[in-house]
Amino acid sequence: MHESQKRLLNWIQRPLIIRTRRLKNRLVFAPMSGLGHVAFRELLFDYGHYALLFSEMSSAKAIPQENRHVSPVFRWRDAEQHLLVWQILGNSPNDMAKAARRIAKEGFFGVDINFGCSVTRICKRGMGAYLLKKPDQAMDIVKAVRDAVDIPLWVKFRTGWLDTDNRLKLPPDDLSDRAVDFACMLEEAGTDAITFHPRVAPDRRTRPPKWEYITKIKQAVNIPVFGNGNVFDHQDCYDMFDQTLCDGISLGRIALSKPWFFAELNNMLHPDENTYKNAIFRYIQLLEKHYNPQQALKRFYKYSRYYCASFRFGNTLRANIRKANSFDEIKKTLEHFFEGPMLLNQRPNENLIV
Repeated sequence: MHESQKRLLNWIQRPLIIRTRRLKNRLVFAPMSGLGHVAFRELLFDYGHYALLFSEMSSAKAIPQENRHVSPVFRWRDAEQHLLVWQILGNSPNDMAKAARRIAKEGFFGVDINFGCSVTRICKRGMGAYLLKKPDQAMDIVKAVRDAVDIPLWVKFRTGWLDTDNRLKLPPDDLSDRAVDFACMLEEAGTDAITFHPRVAPDRRTRPPKWEYITKIKQAVNIPVFGNGNVFDHQDCYDMFDQTLCDGISLGRIALSKPWFFAELNNMLHPDENTYKNAIFRYIQLLEKHYNPQQALKRFYKYSRYYCASFRFGNTLRANIRKANSFDEIKKTLEHFFEGPMLLNQRPNENLIV
């Protein structure tokens, strides 16, 4: 094992306290809309070695009335509950507080407020990353949730709404200063931990994240800061830790592409061809377990781009998957794919997972 890998492993395996609760390591599964559902979280659970799982994005208005046995979103397994942070989305302090109370009552590890989603339909409704434009309203939400519950409170946010090449020509230093100011406001409002994605909202993933902004956030606050953005292998993970001095790393797209990646980073699993094949068939099994056929297929199609990004001819595999109308057809497509030589990309194909 190289010296950098030893240092990374030592850092990953150090415990971390969030509010009054202890994380066993420094790696968490990022909150991801429509992807971090109960079936995929069970797949991650099979491999283990993460500190926390985050749920998919959930409407704060809906949560107080949701039935976990019926809802396609507000659904979980008892075995994961103590290591699950539930992600909520909304623009009303009252609605967000009500949702947080339900989440605390259910016994989850914590609650996560989404100020990072940049999807147009979400931002047009004044939610997600749109609230970066309205810091006072955002802080009202954070304070309302903090007053409502005593469990750990997380907030995920982006750098801001504007970038240096917009019509206002905002200087880079001013942009990072605004992100730092927002982080300090979050801490003052009662946030226990931050997940920071250093891209502006309109720039979904078209340009590299500015990891140096994570460093500035880390230097400015006294609460744990989790870095997020473009961590695809051991070296990326080490570089983010080494360059930013962040407290932990929030893994999104790579965890989707390689659900065993937490175990791999902890030096507990070394993937081979069977790892890739077993994971996708297990995932299908879990989707069929938790959802009806229509719901399961919809989730599989959304997920498939991330899995296929690992393969040299992943575009072709994904196109063939999209042609299939049932899991029986998908399984035949996959079996045929695995009959040939498995040509892997060194890093996931980012064109598939932008």
